[in-house]
Order: sequence, then C-alpha cells, then structure tokens
Amino acid sequence: YRNAWGGANFSRYFFNSIVVSMISVAGTLFVGAMAAYALSRFRFPGGKLMFFVFLSGLMIPIQLSIIPLFFQMRDMHLLNTRLGLILFYIATGLPFAIFIMAGFFKSLPSSLHEAAQIDGCSEWRIYWSIMLPLSRPGLITVAVFSFLGVWNEYFGAFMFMSGAGGEEYRTLPLGLANITITSQYRSDWGTAFAGLVLVMVPTLLVFIPLQRYLVKGITAGALKG
Repeated sequence: YRNAWGGANFSRYFFNSIVVSMISVAGTLFVGAMAAYALSRFRFPGGKLMFFVFLSGLMIPIQLSIIPLFFQMRDMHLLNTRLGLILFYIATGLPFAIFIMAGFFKSLPSSLHEAAQIDGCSEWRIYWSIMLPLSRPGLITVAVFSFLGVWNEYFGAFMFMSGAGGEEYRTLPLGLANITITSQYRSDWGTAFAGLVLVMVPTLLVFIPLQRYLVKGITAGALKG
C-alpha cells in the first residue's frame, strides 16, 4: 500500500479522482434536477420533444460519439484538463439524472405546488424549498450512480487525458492501467492489487450508508406517470 500510494503516484491520482467526481456529481445534480423539474411539472411547446432528446443520450453508446467529442474538445482547448473531463462527465450523466428525477417529480402531489402558489411563493422558491427537499431519495440515487460511474470511468478519461499535458490530471483508472501498461504487464502485482483496493474503498463508503435510498429513488417514478 505504501508503494501504491507514494511510488505509483496514487495519491495524486486519488486527489484528481476526488475533485473530478465531486464536481461532476454536483454539476449533474444541479443541472439535471432543474431540467427534470421543468420538463416534468410544466407544459410548454417542445417540452416532450426536449425530454426525449435528453433520454436519447441513454441509447447512444459513448464510443460512437467520442471522436467528434475529441475534436470539439481539442478546438475548445479542453483536452488534458480537469474542466474538459468534468464537462464530459456532466454531459454524459444528464440523461440518466433527468430520467430518474423527472419520474420522481411527477410522483409529488400537485397540491403542494398549488398551496405554495397560493401562499405567494415564486416558482424558484417552490422548487428550492419544497420540491427539491422532497426529492432527496431521487437525488441520492442519481448521486450514487453518477459517482460510481465517474469514479470507475476509463474510456473517456483515456481519450481526453492521453496527451503529455494530461499526465498531471489523470484519474485512478488511468493510474491503475499505467502500472501494468508501462511495465508490459510484468508489474508488481502486489502494488497493482493494493491500488485496486484503494479504488474500491471510496465506492463502498458512498454506497453502504446510502443504499437504503436507492430502491425508493428508482421506483418512485413507477407510482405515477
């Protein structure tokens, strides 16, 4: 474990993964919850089409879109940066977040919204003070799955952090792969498996205390369509 943490630069990879995961999850929740609330609670022209456009992101394999994304990131000077990787994770996490949160917001009683309007609350106040706190199981569900996906994601990080300038910002999956790739698969397997344990511990710390919210958050949208 000492060799993995210090000698294999896992401390730096661990810090990068924490920063990227936390900001990506927070951004996904912030944008996804607001979009899901608007798309599920209000009727406006093109609303249903916009909802299905978001959901189409769940049907498109990321491998098919990675090449145009790579060139777009290059043109925007976001390759080999934490910001580029964070924006990529937020964009790919939004379809799932909107799908879960929209179903949850639909299950909340409309009488709550109407009562708040009668009391003089603005739409933002209704969302922030009433609807969002009630949607906590859905938020936790999205947060857990988004965190697990970002924490263990390899393909996108490899594509956008493959340059020399991205070595400083590489995440844990890239660090694990680097242990075996650089030594032509003749590495110190003790160090490699110690690294695997270090990668696994944060996911357990997130999943175990929050698992009771997952089923409630996932099944909430099934009660009312």
